[in-house]
Amino acid sequence: LPDADAYVFSGRLSLASHTWLADHTVADTAVLPGAAFVELAVGAGDHVGCGLLEELTLDEPLILPERGGVRLRVSVGEPDADGRRPLGVYARDERAEADRPWTRHAAGVLASGE
Repeated sequence: LPDADAYVFSGRLSLASHTWLADHTVADTAVLPGAAFVELAVGAGDHVGCGLLEELTLDEPLILPERGGVRLRVSVGEPDADGRRPLGVYARDERAEADRPWTRHAAGVLASGE
């Protein structure tokens, strides 16, 4: 972000572009597996010099629609005095109106690991 030592990474997930996601279902509904949240967090941490995922809490399942996809945002906040950074993983249906709020699916803490 231009006015802070914080970052936002964005992307898109869909069953059409990430076919392996269709294999992870709960009650016949495709959901993003917990390991994918870990990969998103670690990837964001690598970009900001925080190679350790110190904590990750899953708030709500990320359900993938049968058609279309979801917009994804991974936010990494400013470091605290110890260099730890808060992390959030958010999504919303790509067909949603621009003013529709994002849903937080996971939150955590990244650290440098030193």
